[in-house]
Amino acid sequence: MLNPQQSICLDKAETQQLIEWIDEVWHSDQTYFDQARTIVRRLGAHYRSDGFTEVMFWAPEQSSKIIQTQRDLFLEVFTPVEAVDFRLPEQDILFQYDCIPMVQHGEFVLGVLSGMVPGNRDRSGSFYWLRARDNLNETIKTIRDVAPYSLPYGIYSPAELYDIESLQQTRADLDYFQDRDRLDTSSAIPRVKTPVNILQIHVGTATGSGTFEDLTQLYQRLSDKLANHEPLTAAEENFVGFDAVQLLPTEPTIEYRLGTPEHERNLFELDRCLIDFGPADPLTAELAGIPVQVTLRRPHTQNWGYDTPIIGASTTSPSLLASLRPDEVVDFIATLHNFSQGPIQVIYDLVYGHSDNQALELISATFFSGPNMYGQDINHQHPIVRAILLEMQRRKINTGVDGIRIDGGQDFRFFNPLSGKMEYDNAYLLAMSDVVQEIGGAQRLMFTIFEDGRPWPEEGWEEKSTYRELIDLRPEAFQWGPLIFAHNTPAIKGFWDRKWDRITQVMVMGDRWITGCGNHDTLRRGTQLPTENAINVGLGQTLPEVIKNAYDNPATQLWVYGFSPGLPMDFLNTLMGASWGFFRNTDYRYGVKVVAEEKGFLDWRVTEAQYEQPHTFRRLKQSGFSSLGLLKHYMGVLADTMTSTDYDLEQVVAVCQSEIAQQPDNQVLRHFLEDLDISHLRDFAMAFMEDMHEHCRVVHYQADLDPAKVHFNAQLRQYRRQNPWLLNRLTASDRFNHIHDPGRTLFLGLRSDATEGQPAQKRLALLTHMEGDPIMATLGDWLQLDLENWQVAIATPGLESLRPEQLNQFELAQGQGILLEESLPSPQGPG
Repeated sequence: MLNPQQSICLDKAETQQLIEWIDEVWHSDQTYFDQARTIVRRLGAHYRSDGFTEVMFWAPEQSSKIIQTQRDLFLEVFTPVEAVDFRLPEQDILFQYDCIPMVQHGEFVLGVLSGMVPGNRDRSGSFYWLRARDNLNETIKTIRDVAPYSLPYGIYSPAELYDIESLQQTRADLDYFQDRDRLDTSSAIPRVKTPVNILQIHVGTATGSGTFEDLTQLYQRLSDKLANHEPLTAAEENFVGFDAVQLLPTEPTIEYRLGTPEHERNLFELDRCLIDFGPADPLTAELAGIPVQVTLRRPHTQNWGYDTPIIGASTTSPSLLASLRPDEVVDFIATLHNFSQGPIQVIYDLVYGHSDNQALELISATFFSGPNMYGQDINHQHPIVRAILLEMQRRKINTGVDGIRIDGGQDFRFFNPLSGKMEYDNAYLLAMSDVVQEIGGAQRLMFTIFEDGRPWPEEGWEEKSTYRELIDLRPEAFQWGPLIFAHNTPAIKGFWDRKWDRITQVMVMGDRWITGCGNHDTLRRGTQLPTENAINVGLGQTLPEVIKNAYDNPATQLWVYGFSPGLPMDFLNTLMGASWGFFRNTDYRYGVKVVAEEKGFLDWRVTEAQYEQPHTFRRLKQSGFSSLGLLKHYMGVLADTMTSTDYDLEQVVAVCQSEIAQQPDNQVLRHFLEDLDISHLRDFAMAFMEDMHEHCRVVHYQADLDPAKVHFNAQLRQYRRQNPWLLNRLTASDRFNHIHDPGRTLFLGLRSDATEGQPAQKRLALLTHMEGDPIMATLGDWLQLDLENWQVAIATPGLESLRPEQLNQFELAQGQGILLEESLPSPQGPG
């Protein structure tokens, strides 16, 4: 039992000083937007070194609807008086309850308080949110902190006051931020330099527990083994050789409400009926020190990361934190910055262009400008909303990352009344790139990647898109290139020939493009392809083999890493041969629809042998789906019925129950279908998504890795890092072409490291077999080279033993390739 806390009180003098500061800002010569950016830096709860806590909310609805005498605004604070064990799945904790009247100043509700307890690595802080009572309509509304530093029990729960300044002062990588050699110092505020290659990681499936803590331990183990020259396993080797890691979105995602919409169980559950308020009304009088019991439940959100409610985007999804403490993320970043083989950059993936509908019940409607295909468009044009979003990002990157990837640049659109057209908000996107990170007295700008497919979703967008709009505006940034985008489908026969125009674009203008083949978007699209397509059967005997080899193909990797311009990126699940798809156990309303659309996952990603493993699809097996064939059959019925009934769940239930007669021998499944109703249908959707998430966890695939293929990929990464000039686009003296006939497609090329004013010191020759029947390769004839002075730099598995005398003629099969290197004599200076 902890000592009871002192009561929490509003300090009127300190509060008045905060109000006067706000007024001073509003009356300054700054633009309205810059004034808003200054003010919103003090939004939320900030623990000060003098022991006071500043608390401020933006509440535009409260400033206009009801006159002051008809409204009460109180801060509810819950301070634990016994230790919280953040690792327990569920616990009942005694809290001290304080209810403090707050001050409204324009659209802001604020106060400076004494007595609030800040959280840290070892203890919980005070939890808080604002409560607004409308006395006229007798309603009570909860107003949440949209940009907290800690949100351990999810988006529906109060935020936690956290001592973020102490966390920053004690981080283990402070010296890293003083190293200007890793920065481009050509501007007043230096920007993080471009990495050589990137590993994309989804934290939730990257380790056994799917937490930052586990990932930190993995990287620390790798760092120690490499420092001690210990051998790595094949799985460990897939993590090394990258100088940057891009995390899929780590912000809080939408949450599945426990129970039902009518009887929800929250992760931070307080039974107000059990609070002994005495004669006082908690929202009409200041209350201090009342003991209350709260049930705390650990979050169990599983999501690929892109279903965001915007609230809490300043922090980390608690489902990714074993300790539920912000320190866990900083520890991970510091571990990578202090990696024994040299610092590894960390890049965040930011999803600020759209929001799920769930956000409508959590934050002000002013944040949204209307519905879209994801849920809601964000109201970036509102100055205060715009300022708050940039402040969320500032707090997020101040965890210490080095770069950002901005998701869906084409989503940032607005109607311009002056032009009468929908226009892209390029100014906001560039402002995201210019948010300044401040750690340990050092300021940095982030390395920036834009994902932008404009004019998506316009019909024919993929052919129309240039993928260059934003890098033309910000030349030091990168965009996702056309071959890494969503419609990259190399499992389909003839893909590489059909994409030849895009491939040549990569070669002649791709020096500011992210390149590669397998990422979170392409793998997801791959599992949604109709199996009736003409499949490239040369990639494997089964669909799971085909899709695995399509996205982790040695010939493709050799072309991307050994020859192509741009910045290569690999996805961990691709390198591990692990499954991937669109999973989320976070959707009560649309869960069944989402699952029905994922029926192809079973064809492309699950084999009979895998389904029989005890760790796979446990929940569905318990429901009666004892075989993969049975599950596929039911999923086919579900998908067809959802489409034919226009997603009417009552009709779907009736059709699914008609399947009972076809399942006479499976009593568990018969029982499942007989009892089927909409609630059970939703339970099925939840079970499928959670089983799918587990099936995507990379630890289940480590034993099946091909060491030769893993080592080949690691060699390529090392080669790229040794030859950073490969980033540059091809010059007029370089060559790149393809050989295509009805039976095969090959790539071949010749390039050098010559730059303007500097003669070449090295030449490379490439030949890769992308698709089709084997061929007898005559590389010297095809490229008109005398191969006597050329050496094999890297060869794909199966060609490693080629001798120099064999280079003029050798058999080349699909997926194979060779990279040759010629060192040129240095030019002789005058006498």
